[in-house]
Amino acid sequence: MKRITHALTIILLPLATLLLGLQLGIRLEQNQLQNQFQELEFLYKGGAGSGQTIMNPAEEVDPAILWSIWRLLLAHYIHPEELKVESMLYGAVAGMVQSIGDPYSMFMTPSENKEFHESLNGTLQGIGAELTSRDGMIVIVAPIKGSPAARAGLLPEDIIVAVDGEETQGQTLQQVVGRIRGPKGTRVRLAIQREGEWATQEMEILRAEINVPSVEHERKETGSGAIGYIAINQFAEHTNKEVERVLKELKEEPLKGIILDVRFNGGGYLDRAVDLASMFLQQGKVVSVARREGEPETHYVYGRPIDTDTPLVILINQGSASASEILAGALQDHKRATVIGEQSFGKGTVQEIFELPGGSSLRVTVAKWLTPNGRDLSKEGVEPDIVVVRTPQDMEEERDPQLDRAIEWLLAREPLQPARAEITD
Repeated sequence: MKRITHALTIILLPLATLLLGLQLGIRLEQNQLQNQFQELEFLYKGGAGSGQTIMNPAEEVDPAILWSIWRLLLAHYIHPEELKVESMLYGAVAGMVQSIGDPYSMFMTPSENKEFHESLNGTLQGIGAELTSRDGMIVIVAPIKGSPAARAGLLPEDIIVAVDGEETQGQTLQQVVGRIRGPKGTRVRLAIQREGEWATQEMEILRAEINVPSVEHERKETGSGAIGYIAINQFAEHTNKEVERVLKELKEEPLKGIILDVRFNGGGYLDRAVDLASMFLQQGKVVSVARREGEPETHYVYGRPIDTDTPLVILINQGSASASEILAGALQDHKRATVIGEQSFGKGTVQEIFELPGGSSLRVTVAKWLTPNGRDLSKEGVEPDIVVVRTPQDMEEERDPQLDRAIEWLLAREPLQPARAEITD
């Protein structure tokens, strides 16, 4: 009996020791986690959420919360080999910028920054659509003219709810853009929610190389005279020189009128909008940039116009944004042009790009745009003088009632009498 008891003791003692060790280990780990959580809770307390503006984060903000989270991941994440320093650092910075809630302020990684600059110069691979983030949703600003997105039937204000079967809710704009873009010849499947329609639409789009001509033109001959048509697809680096060349070419023979088409133009460089307005205005304001402090900075025309007399129409729609709205708003306020189409997108803010070491950049909203009459483009957009709707069915069947109305107006030379206050400089 003593031998049996002795044997059981020999067997059970190591087992009991093992169990006790496991229990103590679990309790120790729980205590460590509790202590870490208490430290994090302590770090969250204080004036960080008081609404007070921090002017010197290096001295006024304790970054220990970031390093504590990083250490917790290193200590406990099941796949430590996946904790890549660069992507974690970029993710932390992008999250900080995203938290302010402005869809136009964003941190761009080196690859995103490169794609952004390439898109401004008219070269990229993807579907060819400008996107924005609004109320947590990814929204189409404008499909680029002649792009796969335009051919597939994407429209301004379409909401992208899924990419290749994965929902976009909770994802950043950069993440969604990164999933939509890809090598030419590959396909991407989008689920689209369109205003006024209950069911989502599935679209499979073949990616392509997007080479966007910033300017296209045509001389439209009619029985009553010729109309000069200039489509401005984006406000890129050399757009002003292209428009100047085209305008002089079109004016070599008499014109009844000129049409500037900025539909589906998501914008570009501010200076190019000022350049184009200066071609049609003798004097006055083009746009004012209102920053958070001080008096608005006003941009004036250069005083070397090419044409201040030929009747002018500018076409806009929901895809006209940013620099397009500056040009349309300035020509409208000065009564130099009749605006025809649909209300513009309303992207009237100024982003400044800060290039950072390593090829990344920060794009941050620093001001808002005001038309010569003081209209806030970020709130109102541009309202046309003559409203003409172009439906999706019109586009599918290649009808363009907005362009038709512009030609009709120019040939009839109807007087423009908008009910707006006179401009005061």
